[in-house]
Amino acid sequence: MSPACTSSAQWLLRSRISLSSPMTIQFTFIDPGPLRDGELELVLERTELCNERMSNAPCYTFTMRHRPEGRRAGYIDARIGETELLVYYAGHIGYRVEPPFRGRRFAARSCRLILSLFKAHAINPVWITCNPDNVPSRKTCERLGAEMVEIVDLPADTDMYRYGERRKCRYRLDL
Repeated sequence: MSPACTSSAQWLLRSRISLSSPMTIQFTFIDPGPLRDGELELVLERTELCNERMSNAPCYTFTMRHRPEGRRAGYIDARIGETELLVYYAGHIGYRVEPPFRGRRFAARSCRLILSLFKAHAINPVWITCNPDNVPSRKTCERLGAEMVEIVDLPADTDMYRYGERRKCRYRLDL
């Protein structure tokens, strides 16, 4: 375990997962500890060893909470792995901010709060993708200091393509 996540407990889950190949991968989720930035708090909702939509990558899912009201403000995923689907198309981070909370930079602030997880799991760089017409997400990536590397066409066999998406901007964030 890396000291990047300073929690005293590293207990969330120790497990073995089997993928379609005969190899077995060992993965350990870590306790991220409290994640707060002013009125924004990230609450760990679940961990998944085998998120099929994301190429069987382990995933942390957090709810963004507006602390003064206790209301759900959105969600953010931290996807751990180096698969082609993650690195080129889906990205290591996925998020959504609910309309009443937009304009407060909750997405960028949430991304910053979970970067220690990527450090702890030795993921560097972190890849973030978004649709080319999603200007707020592109600005979020720029605010984080991520560099736009390219715009790629989605393969037709991905869920994203089946849902009508065709291209992704790829941003590289060096930790």
